[in-house]
Amino acid sequence: MTLISSTEMLQIARKNKYAVGAFNVHTLEMLQAVVEAAVQTDSPLIIQSTVGTVRHLGPDYIAEAAKVAADRTGLPIALHLDHCTDFSTIVQCIRAGYTSVMIDASMFAFEENVERTLKVMEIALAAGVNVEAELGKVGGVEDDIVVAEHEALLADPDDCRLFIERTGVHTLAPAIGTAHGIYKGEPNIDFNRIAKIAELVDVPLVLHGGSGIPAEQVKKAVALGMSKMNVATELRIAFSNAIKDVFAANREESDPRKYMVPAKEAVKQLVMEKMELCGCIGKAGDLR
Repeated sequence: MTLISSTEMLQIARKNKYAVGAFNVHTLEMLQAVVEAAVQTDSPLIIQSTVGTVRHLGPDYIAEAAKVAADRTGLPIALHLDHCTDFSTIVQCIRAGYTSVMIDASMFAFEENVERTLKVMEIALAAGVNVEAELGKVGGVEDDIVVAEHEALLADPDDCRLFIERTGVHTLAPAIGTAHGIYKGEPNIDFNRIAKIAELVDVPLVLHGGSGIPAEQVKKAVALGMSKMNVATELRIAFSNAIKDVFAANREESDPRKYMVPAKEAVKQLVMEKMELCGCIGKAGDLR
């Protein structure tokens, strides 16, 4: 099976009231780990990379690795560019083989957000690529995008409805109280806002800032209409901590395989936990 657009994947998830896990990877080993988790659980999968990782590895390297994963496993796998503000980078990733892209123009006024999203929609529709956009401002840090807590802004449900009508965007990430990074306290998620937005729009909704949200809150957000959950920071921490543990036990270790294997396993186990929270385990067959 080749890489697929996440459009149908997320529409099915919304219809059946589960979410697809979307996992940011930064190395080949992390990509392999999330794929192995999907294979073991028979789950649909969205592999994500940030703009920083695209610069670090190159979109063609990432896309080819993801294509190999899809071909070898036969699983429904999409490859998504996360939180991109630059049109040329989006074009570059689509040309490389990405099947989903996020245009993040949430820092602009509503009309400019619409305009920038429409520009991406024009090229994405021709390529059969899913487009995700954001309304409101999700707090925290995502690569070069920094939104201070006092600058975070929740999405207005009526604006969400109008935004979908104006742009036709495939998926929407409304700011509902989550944040990128690890929470210092319990997240203040506006569940009533999720329910209202889901009632007003017919596209899948995306839960950003999925690292560290308590399990019951994740399940509630999914039940109310979140069809995709992004996880990044927790994966990086699990991966890095496993490597640190190897060196703590043996400071002279020099074989990358000796520390990459446990790092992969740590990510794999965490991804399977997140997939269970999303309710997508065993759902790969929905797209076969």
